[in-house]
Amino acid sequence: MPGRYAKVIVDPSVPDEVAAVLRDNRKLLLRMRAGWVPPSMGRLPLAGAARAAAAVTALMAAVYGLVLFNAERYTPFVVIMTASALLMVAVLLKPRPDAQTRRRMALEREVYEIARAHEGRYVLRDRLDEQARALLTRAQTAIDQVMSSSVHAEGLLDGARNGVMLPAQEWEIARLVAKLSELRAEHQAIIAEGVTPEVEAVAEPLARALDSSEKAVLARVEALERYAGHVADAERAYRARSQIERLGARLHRYEELLAETGADGAEIPELKRLSDDADRLEQALRDSVSSAHEAFRHLGD
Repeated sequence: MPGRYAKVIVDPSVPDEVAAVLRDNRKLLLRMRAGWVPPSMGRLPLAGAARAAAAVTALMAAVYGLVLFNAERYTPFVVIMTASALLMVAVLLKPRPDAQTRRRMALEREVYEIARAHEGRYVLRDRLDEQARALLTRAQTAIDQVMSSSVHAEGLLDGARNGVMLPAQEWEIARLVAKLSELRAEHQAIIAEGVTPEVEAVAEPLARALDSSEKAVLARVEALERYAGHVADAERAYRARSQIERLGARLHRYEELLAETGADGAEIPELKRLSDDADRLEQALRDSVSSAHEAFRHLGD
């Protein structure tokens, strides 16, 4: 689900099975971004070579033991054959790391190839600077509020469009803040070297361009937050309506209790206001949902 503070944000147009591989291998992707390249599958793991060497040693010891036996040197024969047997048992009982190692290497190679083929279509949250992460967190929080709401689950919102539009919004914001973060880091690194007035004259408008771009992304995030705010209003009205309905369903029991206890009947009309409150909350819910739909309609503007 989008919005749940995903650490790998993937372009929604990427096939689901490919996106799942990218999301599930964040640490590998970070290593690859740092320049690490997985080893070739053709390389024999050291554990496999050691295992083979141990087996050959055990076999040679057994052959030598037979030579000692033929020479009627029984004591060395027993020692050599015992050592050979123990070595063979150790080889046989030792878990074979080769298959596991090769599976790991195959996964690393698969992730590497997928990452290369889909470069630019995923964003690693860990690679963003603090400002970029803060904007992305705000967007994801707003999306999570919408997608986890009861009014969404009950179909009072446009669930189909939410399922398409919100992941697209999350991706677009993640993509933009990733570019901002990268350019900001490069810009700051150059400025930190010390610049001449001529360079500063060029760097200053570029810095303003970064600020303007960040404000544009912020506007996207704020649009999401406004939508989430309308959904939150609808959520409160929905829950209040549900609670009033549940209280109203028990109204006759309260009336029976008042009658049986001989309590002041003047309190009964107060209880009957529950139905009026339910009507009021129903209208509030409709208004809130209508406002949410209107905010959603302008999300992509």
